[in-house]
Amino acid sequence: MTQDVRVTRLANGLRVVTDAMRTVETVTFGAWVGVGTRHEDENVSGVSHFLEHMAFKGTRRRTARAIAEEIESVGGHMNAHTTREYTAFHAKVLREDLALAVDMIADIVQHSTIDADELERERSVILQEIGQANDTPDDVIFDDFQETAYPGQALGRSILGAPHMIRALPRDTILGYMRDHYGPAQTVIAAAGRVDHDWLVALVDKTFAELPGTVPAKTEPARYQGGEFRRARDFEQAHILLGFDGIGALDEDFFAASVFSTLFGGGMSSRLFQEVRERRGLAYDIYSFLSCYADGGLFGVYAGTSADDADQAIDLIARETQRVADDLGEGEIARARAQLKASILMTLESTTARCEQAARQIMLFGRPISPEEIVARIEAADKETIRRVARRLTASAPTVALLGPIAGVREYPRIAEQLKSH
Repeated sequence: MTQDVRVTRLANGLRVVTDAMRTVETVTFGAWVGVGTRHEDENVSGVSHFLEHMAFKGTRRRTARAIAEEIESVGGHMNAHTTREYTAFHAKVLREDLALAVDMIADIVQHSTIDADELERERSVILQEIGQANDTPDDVIFDDFQETAYPGQALGRSILGAPHMIRALPRDTILGYMRDHYGPAQTVIAAAGRVDHDWLVALVDKTFAELPGTVPAKTEPARYQGGEFRRARDFEQAHILLGFDGIGALDEDFFAASVFSTLFGGGMSSRLFQEVRERRGLAYDIYSFLSCYADGGLFGVYAGTSADDADQAIDLIARETQRVADDLGEGEIARARAQLKASILMTLESTTARCEQAARQIMLFGRPISPEEIVARIEAADKETIRRVARRLTASAPTVALLGPIAGVREYPRIAEQLKSH
């Protein structure tokens, strides 16, 4: 289980972290840039995600087609993703092709040209992506939930951006955003797999010497508010999200909260799955979740059910929310710990998961956290700790998001009263 993780900070402030895996023949390599949706001004909402798309559309040395052909000619693949707190660009290749992956990722994050013709084509692609998301109930309700929990804040806005914003974003704005914020102090370079740390550090020092940005990303503090959002749509199912003010990833209760969420709705043996689906047959899909940011987060429950069963499902979720802190069993705590440990340790078999984990740990904690430390902190979450955390996670005014055939679902004041913890 022991990992071989090393970290080096270069003279320009760029951090390089490697997780060596001696028994594999591949490497995942990438750049994690600490700017995402929560760092955007309202008038450029969606720019981080737009920039993620445009990074693959041509550089000073490579066309969009050349980027795709060059990585695939060695059997590798590249991808990227945008979150509310960072944007990541990564590639997975055979170990002998790592130098190519480093060169290509360095090229796209430093020398993207944001070609005008490519920009207009990609603008259309992103608008189609937004349209597809709007046709997907799970996407719609989670965006509604996020906006209701954090109203009037960048943290509450959609990662994809609003269609009218995407249509209006000019090329100079996207270029300027990359120029200002894609700097070495905001960036972590990570690799996991068959990689030599010292060799990679020397290569990164040369290839990432032109990161342009020097402007720190503005981070508005998370301000949870809560409330209700209803959206009537002609769907087969009613989609329900009930949640509360959560905790940040740096919070001392993070691991205990993860155990609690797993116990409450994290698997087939969980409270919610057994009560709502198995015993009552009220939902096909039901689970709890934690969304944790650097300085705050959300704890919630999702359920998809028929319009006729929506009120009864809410009743059951509320009842379990109220009673769970006082009705914890040692057996379910042990199962939740085991589930959580297994899910974390199983990711150690994936170079991509380990690469992302290493990058995120450096961004959040400033240091790698070993599997042994993670397991120890999970094991330390005893019954009294989980009871306290359960009360903490259900203490705020709730956030309620409802989507679909919801005309007969009770109003917010009654739902909020039902969800009150004790």
